[in-house]
Amino acid sequence: MQKVWIYLENGTFLEANSFGAQGTSVGEIVFNTSLTGYQEIITDPSYAGQFITFTMPEIGNVGVNEDDMESSKAHCKGVLVRNYHHEHSNFRATSDLDALLKKHNVLGICDIDTRYLTKTIRNEGAMMMIASTEIDNVDELKLLLTATPRIEDINYIKEVSTKTAYVHKLGAWDHEKLAYNKAMMSDKKIVVIDFGVKRNILNELVESGLEVEVIPSDFKASDLIKRFEAKEIGGVFLSNGPGDPLTLVDEVGEVKKLIATNIPIFAICLGHQMLSIAHGYDTYKLKFGQHGGNHPVGNKKGTVEITAQNHNYNVPDNIIEIAEITHKNLFDNTIEGVSYNDKEIFSVQHHPEASPGPHESKYIFQEFADIVK
Repeated sequence: MQKVWIYLENGTFLEANSFGAQGTSVGEIVFNTSLTGYQEIITDPSYAGQFITFTMPEIGNVGVNEDDMESSKAHCKGVLVRNYHHEHSNFRATSDLDALLKKHNVLGICDIDTRYLTKTIRNEGAMMMIASTEIDNVDELKLLLTATPRIEDINYIKEVSTKTAYVHKLGAWDHEKLAYNKAMMSDKKIVVIDFGVKRNILNELVESGLEVEVIPSDFKASDLIKRFEAKEIGGVFLSNGPGDPLTLVDEVGEVKKLIATNIPIFAICLGHQMLSIAHGYDTYKLKFGQHGGNHPVGNKKGTVEITAQNHNYNVPDNIIEIAEITHKNLFDNTIEGVSYNDKEIFSVQHHPEASPGPHESKYIFQEFADIVK
């Protein structure tokens, strides 16, 4: 293993070992508390522009495989782990994490105190950092970090969104024929606007009985409105994705046009935040975000769901002026889901597809399928 040097914007300078790709990379450091599913996390497009610190100390021990990819590549800037295991033991594994990171030019950092890093982020908040296998001079690292745009200044969805429209036919666990026939028989077609959508979200939409067409993030609302009026589609889904939603001025402008109609809309994570902004309620940044597979959420039925989370931004409490709060995070009482008054529009902040994570929120996909015209 080569040495790697890390500099955080709070002045912390660390040395560790590296695996995966070599080079120099800048991004925002966050921590994730999930105990399993490191491949799904690393390949989640919502992590574009970020370094992921895993609180789970043993990473790499189950290898990687094509079926667990949440997108076509790893979009994060790097991963930080306590112990990296090159040798894996898993009957589903076809390769190792080191090879995956090298393939997608992602830095791997190991033999580092991830507990210390997690406490730093928890106490001081998510922050920018630089990691390099080439530069060991702290002043040079600091200079490069200062000169690089911050994550909130970059529109990462242009990098992670599909460039061409396509139809997604897979259901959960790759039941392609069964799931797609079920969708076709239902005569319920929706359009997914891809801001960085996870494959398992698409799988769950198909599994709920919907025919799913995915389109790029530079969509035009007028086209979708025409298709809805012509009864070609019955609803729109706004996907998850990376970055600060307040930077997405053009995209939010198109969402505003959609909500002015009677098109049923469902959104998750970034899409949830964009709906709030489009209604005139700007999001705010959390101190260190919520990333993990163990967050309790209370729903309006009075029951608790253990959920998967991955976000640094949240919708404001005063959105209650125009929407019913359907879900709340029981860790910090932040809003996790809303249903807009007098509209067939609802959204959640957490990830009901739960990949990785518990499956207690999957019913939300069926609720959307039931209202699609």
